[in-house]
Amino acid sequence: MNFQIRGTDSGSNARAGVLTTDHGSIQTPIFMPVGTVGSVKGVYHRDLREDIGAQIILGNTYHLYLRPGLDTLRKAGGLHRFVGWDRPILTDSGGFQVFSLAQCRKLKPEGCTFQSHIDGSRHTFTPENNVDTQRIIGADIIMALDECTPGDATYDYAKKSLDLTQKWLERGYRHFRETDPLYGYHQSYFPIIQGCVYPELRRRAAEHAVALNAEGYAIGGLAVGEPTEKMYEMVELLHPLLPFDKPRYLMGVGTPENLLEAIGRGVDMFDCVMPTRNGRNGMIFTWKGRMNLRNRKWEQDFGELDPDGTSFVDHHYSRAYLRHMFMAGEMLAAQIASEHNLAFYLDVVRQARAHILAGDFASWRSAVLPALTNKL
Repeated sequence: MNFQIRGTDSGSNARAGVLTTDHGSIQTPIFMPVGTVGSVKGVYHRDLREDIGAQIILGNTYHLYLRPGLDTLRKAGGLHRFVGWDRPILTDSGGFQVFSLAQCRKLKPEGCTFQSHIDGSRHTFTPENNVDTQRIIGADIIMALDECTPGDATYDYAKKSLDLTQKWLERGYRHFRETDPLYGYHQSYFPIIQGCVYPELRRRAAEHAVALNAEGYAIGGLAVGEPTEKMYEMVELLHPLLPFDKPRYLMGVGTPENLLEAIGRGVDMFDCVMPTRNGRNGMIFTWKGRMNLRNRKWEQDFGELDPDGTSFVDHHYSRAYLRHMFMAGEMLAAQIASEHNLAFYLDVVRQARAHILAGDFASWRSAVLPALTNKL
């Protein structure tokens, strides 16, 4: 993997770069649509590539491990071939899902034992077999196994959790370096920096991770219940501690304004289920703010979804028509809304990149942020 900074912003810590993998290059900052089980819910791969402009998608180790399972994925030749996606893929280690979805989980120094949310069967992730699992899935970028602490965790709990995460990281990274990819292309391993909202713990986690000289770094355990300003504070704290020439990935974040605020604090990569999950429930993101299309006020509004946007759906479907489909229970409504929202998120990071390269990102961000938070 190769990462090159192509430009920076004079008024913030924003950077524009190019991240190159064996499955293609990614222009950063970038938003990654979430394809948890190998599918971005309700969206054709054709639309992801051609209309939305997705350069990379995200899969989840926990879900893929349980279904379709490692035997199927290995026989298919990895996730790229199984799902028919020829661009880069990133996989989360599944740590967040183990600790949020799984029942009866037990954490031990050896790893974590959990029950499947599907059938109650028992499984164990260790730092080593988690690497092996992600080798079989075959993503271009894979994550270290960690524990994601809630945003309101006490200092003592967060410290104990970080101790465990760091021990797992050392074991996982050692195993990663001792094993090889299975399908003939390079995989990169990102440590995840935890530490909750405690600066001392975040500094310690960053220093420990950076000492491994990995190809990139993820920031985890944010947008999990802590105040938004605390999230920004932790991201800003990490900027000078992480290598300038390595990509930074802020996991599970967030709203369009979250993206712009974090980009200004030096983040390069994002993922979040919000554009598709909220889209399926009738929420549309636009450059003028967000709208709930289930509200009656849109019943006879025949304007485009987002007149200022670049999504193909803006020019084909009116607000009134999409509202009608939601109220009628038409499945096409969820698909159109999801595609629109993903295209909007990709437009946000695309425009952010352009303004970083132009050197006026900070002023542009200040100008557009108030509208993005509007409720129309």
